[in-house]
Amino acid sequence: MKHKEKKDNFTGQWGFILACIGSAVGMGNLWRFPVLVSAWGGMTFLIPYVLFVILIGATGVTEEIALGRSTKSGPIEAFGAATEHAGKGTKLGEGIGLIPVIGSLALAVGYSCVVGWIFKYVYLALTGQLIEMGSDMDAIGGMFGSTASMFGNNFWIVIALFVTFLIMALGVAQGIEKSNKIMMPILFGLLVVLAIYIGFQPGASGGYRYIFTVNPKGLTDPRLWIFAFGQAFFSLSVAGNGTVIYGSYLPEEEDIPFSAKNVALFDTIAALLAAFVIIPAMATSGAKLSSGGPGLMFIYLVNVMNQMPGGAVVEILFFICVLFAGLSSLINMFEAPVATLQQNFHMKRLPAVCTVGVTGLVISLLIQGIVSQWMDVVSIYICPLGALLAGIMFYWVFGKKYALDAVNLSAAHPLGSRWFTFGKYVYCGAAAVALIAGAILGGIG
Repeated sequence: MKHKEKKDNFTGQWGFILACIGSAVGMGNLWRFPVLVSAWGGMTFLIPYVLFVILIGATGVTEEIALGRSTKSGPIEAFGAATEHAGKGTKLGEGIGLIPVIGSLALAVGYSCVVGWIFKYVYLALTGQLIEMGSDMDAIGGMFGSTASMFGNNFWIVIALFVTFLIMALGVAQGIEKSNKIMMPILFGLLVVLAIYIGFQPGASGGYRYIFTVNPKGLTDPRLWIFAFGQAFFSLSVAGNGTVIYGSYLPEEEDIPFSAKNVALFDTIAALLAAFVIIPAMATSGAKLSSGGPGLMFIYLVNVMNQMPGGAVVEILFFICVLFAGLSSLINMFEAPVATLQQNFHMKRLPAVCTVGVTGLVISLLIQGIVSQWMDVVSIYICPLGALLAGIMFYWVFGKKYALDAVNLSAAHPLGSRWFTFGKYVYCGAAAVALIAGAILGGIG
């Protein structure tokens, strides 16, 4: 199966790495990871989490990048190439490849609503309207309630998607790569500044002590390991779509294992920085980090920041961080359907971006009142299924020789048989467990 070389690729290794980091660093890092660290007891959660990040980064992230680059395609043509390689023709694989593409679009649609909320809160922080609410939880909760209601945030969703698709319309190198080269360094820099500032606030030390607490009994709880795996799995943006697409834009002279290692490393650093900001911040007010999701970020943390010295500035910096994390992830989610229109329907980039943009906007506006339920269904079933299918196609259908050739092209330190065996059995088995456990527990991402 022959594929045309793309003219619009990432221009270098670090541009690609930053784009992948941008796709991985998102709401899971900022409103889910700190909650799990708090709920399970600091280092008690971090120990299994880091182990799973190493596993998934070395196998899942590496595999999806290699699958995309070796076929120079997104999931549909990549899966088709796999089944053709196995002598089963392309139609079967292309049909299966629709699953992660649909999953990416569905996730992007729900995420668009969330990024719309974030744009609004950046505006509220910049204009001082958040700080003016003080500790009035009725006002703070009411603001978010009206924002997240059905048709309650139309204007900001339009703004969010306009900015997203403007960046995407500029192309891979000029749009996606350049925007992440700007957003990711600023995101990490602001998180460091916030972590240092909050660390000097009275009471913050209690939060740091908690983060570094280990509860040996907790490590024997199977649920801890399931939740840690689920968080690592989804935080690294392994879903058989966006990372495959970005991999298809990676030049052949770049080192895939090196790239995957850095994506996992910096995604983990972002998650830890978020925990070092949020948990000590909650500790300064004596609040318990007992709930996650949107309420943590748009209600409880707003209340905490409103009571801090310099709270208005803290809110501005914090929500800019959240905006960059959300926007970079949203770009990656929409890229899979855009690339599908380009590759499978031979559309130019601008018409493809506009088509997906209009579709995404209409659906996003219609589902504002059911975003949580929508995201639950996608994250529990479609995304882990896409990741499992990508792993099966690469490790099982393409097979050992193809996989090692694909991943080791231009690698400074080539991977060998042990890596392949580990990916084929351990990673694919773990992905299947994530799918089953997510369905049973009601979502673990």
